[in-house]
Amino acid sequence: MSENLPEVVSDVLLPHPPKIMGVAVSGGSDSMALLQVLHEFCLIHEIDLHAVTVDHRLREEAAQEAEHVARHCAKIGVSHDTLVWDDWTGTGNVQNAAREARYSKMAAWAAQHGIDTIAVGHTADDQAETVLMRLARRSGVDGLAGMQHRTLRHGINWVRPLLRSRRADLRRFLNSRNITWVDDPSNKDSRYDRIKVRKMLELLAPLGLDTDALGEVAEHMAQARKALDWHTFLAAKQIVNIRQGAVTLDEKALRLQPDEVQRRLLIKALNWISGSTYAPRRSSIASARAALCKGQAATLDGCHIRRIATRLWIFREHNALRGCESATDTVWDNRWRLAPSGPARHKAELRIRALGQSGLDQCPDWRDTGIPHVVLQSTPGVWKGDILIAAPVAGYPQNWHADFGEGPDTFFAALLSH
Repeated sequence: MSENLPEVVSDVLLPHPPKIMGVAVSGGSDSMALLQVLHEFCLIHEIDLHAVTVDHRLREEAAQEAEHVARHCAKIGVSHDTLVWDDWTGTGNVQNAAREARYSKMAAWAAQHGIDTIAVGHTADDQAETVLMRLARRSGVDGLAGMQHRTLRHGINWVRPLLRSRRADLRRFLNSRNITWVDDPSNKDSRYDRIKVRKMLELLAPLGLDTDALGEVAEHMAQARKALDWHTFLAAKQIVNIRQGAVTLDEKALRLQPDEVQRRLLIKALNWISGSTYAPRRSSIASARAALCKGQAATLDGCHIRRIATRLWIFREHNALRGCESATDTVWDNRWRLAPSGPARHKAELRIRALGQSGLDQCPDWRDTGIPHVVLQSTPGVWKGDILIAAPVAGYPQNWHADFGEGPDTFFAALLSH
């Protein structure tokens, strides 16, 4: 699956390349090869390239590796920044924590530099390992589709130009340019699942289950996922309505959809409402759907799912918002912004909190909104102590206006993205 490196970069970034972009460089062979290929590509296409390295402070050698990258960037004329992650709590999965920190820190760095696209150096070898690991976890179509060439995360477009390139080819490329790289000793540590899978691939290769084969499986599954996404999008256009931050579905029409489409619609609705990046566990979704089939409500991922009349309502769970409080001039629950008009003003003593039952009791006209009682309880209100000042969504505006951060179009767009 190896291809000419300039061509694989062109396939991902052309015909509409960004005017400015970032590249994540750890100092390993994959990212150093990506840096060099992108540097040459960006010179031709007059793209402003910026490199970034994240020092996780988990190994003593990490600082030296970052310095190695910085020296090479200075040599070829590419600006470079090193970001430091030093706030790990010491609990949980360190690799997962480091990955999340890496992406969030690079996204913040990109925002400061006006960058909306960052290239990362995942290779065909990484793709094969990912597919095999997900196969062991009994993943479905989405998981076996592996990593995509493009993803959107933290508001940044992440591109992987080297997904069809083998690590061995990248090292030959670097050697031909007399470019050195550093080897992370953790890449040989068998305590990590990915390293175990890497060794297993060596044993499976004689049976034909090698990097190329697993890469082809990922591409086939990616095509299947694309078809499912499109079918789900078309179904959603017919059966989904967005009401004040809640998703409602025509239950009868939903039941007529294939099982996988029903599942995907629920997942996308939950992610859109909760703001979660990852889908709930398949078993959790199955349990929620089983409850709904029995006429029961379900709670999942900070959201509530309930049948009301002929529709399923998916909305923010009120209990998940306990303690969620903010000033009136800030975004509440990462979704809502309340703005005053007329004589109303932002004041230090005013806070935004969920209405709950006590707040709704102070909204005499909430029934006129047409939004169910239980849904309104998790919508925002302006409070002064225990006194409700305004609740725009619940028909008690009092010179305040509520804007939901993401409109219906963002929900439907999310059905076609990962």
